[in-house]
Amino acid sequence: METEIDKIRHSLAHVMAEAVQHLFPGVKFGIGPAIDDGFYYDFLFPRPISNDDLPAIEKEMRRIIAKQEEFVRTEMGKEEARELFKDQPFKLELIEALEDGTISIYKQGDFVDLCRGPHVKSTREIRPDAFKLKTIAGAYWRGDESKPMLTRIYAYAFESKAKLEEYLHMLEEAERRDHRKLGKELDLFSTHEEAGPGLIYWHPKGGRIRVELENWWRDEHYKNGYEILFTPHIGKSWLWETSGHLGFYKANMYAPMKIDEDEYFIKPMNCPFHIMIYKTSSHSYRDLPLRWAELGTVYRYERSGVLHGLMRVRGFTQDDAHIICTPDQIEDEILEVLRFSLSIWKTLGFKEIKAYLATRPSDSVGEPERWDQALLSLKKAIDKEGLLYEVDEGGGAFYGPKIDLKVKDAIGREWQMTTIQFDFNEPERFDMVFIDKDGKQKRPYMVHRALLGSLERFFGVFIEHYAGAFPVWLMPDQVAIIPVAPGFEGYAKTVARFLQEKGIRAKALISEERMNAKIRDAQNQRIPYMAIVGQREQESGTVSIRLRTGDQESGIPLEVFAARVLEKIQTKSLDL
Repeated sequence: METEIDKIRHSLAHVMAEAVQHLFPGVKFGIGPAIDDGFYYDFLFPRPISNDDLPAIEKEMRRIIAKQEEFVRTEMGKEEARELFKDQPFKLELIEALEDGTISIYKQGDFVDLCRGPHVKSTREIRPDAFKLKTIAGAYWRGDESKPMLTRIYAYAFESKAKLEEYLHMLEEAERRDHRKLGKELDLFSTHEEAGPGLIYWHPKGGRIRVELENWWRDEHYKNGYEILFTPHIGKSWLWETSGHLGFYKANMYAPMKIDEDEYFIKPMNCPFHIMIYKTSSHSYRDLPLRWAELGTVYRYERSGVLHGLMRVRGFTQDDAHIICTPDQIEDEILEVLRFSLSIWKTLGFKEIKAYLATRPSDSVGEPERWDQALLSLKKAIDKEGLLYEVDEGGGAFYGPKIDLKVKDAIGREWQMTTIQFDFNEPERFDMVFIDKDGKQKRPYMVHRALLGSLERFFGVFIEHYAGAFPVWLMPDQVAIIPVAPGFEGYAKTVARFLQEKGIRAKALISEERMNAKIRDAQNQRIPYMAIVGQREQESGTVSIRLRTGDQESGIPLEVFAARVLEKIQTKSLDL
């Protein structure tokens, strides 16, 4: 359903096209839809343009808006439409693709477009100070590389100047927090196009964070009744044919390897391997539920154009789990996994969480009764936890309904992270069974579950949420000891050893740099605590602390400081 802001954005796309028509006679028009934060329009210009042309287009748009032009809808047949757009090849192509019948046309001023609408009634409903042209980019017509390359002009548009400025500020903040930039500055990870795009190299500091995260992840899973699995990275084609991946997912899988006359595929998912473990023995209802988790590295082909830092990659480690249970256990299991998910996100400092419940699509597999029971269990769990949620009618996968959890970051962006997904397909394909109380074989329920999603994508979101200033327990370096002069380097090393023996990641900054330069470097690295040591601290066995926030405290006994830092680490505090 079109909202008011959608209509404003769509109408602005037409205003921009009118402005371009005035400034660049002979231009050919593609399409111009509303998008999440504004709009775009695709053009074939008579001459090359650049971002330097955007101010002139903006100025002409504001002149058009001031004229209070009406948006007038008319209808006509195909033949009349062909005549109207005879000099517009892209519009003619769209007309030919339409079914016979009436065609909707919108006109404002001297600009006419092929369009379903809806639009605002007049440009008087558009605030001239609430939009901004963003940039130009190349775009193949209809996304087809065999067709002409058009010039796409992107723009931001909102209901008011205040909302536009708020959004632009958020974008500036997002750029400052960009995980690709911070990953380089903080020496956390890298990618290497020449060695393979979309593959992540974790550096020592990023590796330290990952180890801490994985250790905590495993501990929390053991506490919550899970067992940890490790499975192969490749499997024979039989496995992927049985699972259905070769039928439904082959375009996202890497080409097979020929080994001993058999074809092997590198795994895009962990699920079939967990099922193979399940099938190594018979299972009674008394054995269920089984909660099996794995940090499994998978590989999926993505076009190079969509790869983006840690957020969109080709190789990643999924924090997968599968819950295999009886029908009677479904409600309790779903509630437990939802509670587990929420506790994980709150510990990591994400407090605004919203659920999205995806229901049965038209092409679903599985018994209707199972779908109904699964949906009811998901809905009950959401209600019991008091989560805000939206229903995505028909948005479930063909093999089962699901809950997606989206978390809101420090600058208000939503990220889809956790998925709790029923699967009625794989248990059938692999003939998974258990022996029920009546001695008969029954089909278990299976739930796929990923809490963080992938470690790589999570880390990208995590970097941007904290702008690199992570909670103490996940900082690669927790304390930097900085001597005020070379004569106190020995004491700085003693303090570092003392803290290291307590289990704190501390390092003495010993170099020829001046103290202020070392403080600046430590702050740039977001190190939570800088322990400044000089004559007074050496004589009294203390440290003077400067927090990365700028707060300072002098003369803290070493034992007291160590206990304070350890308390922050052990409680996984979000504060310093």
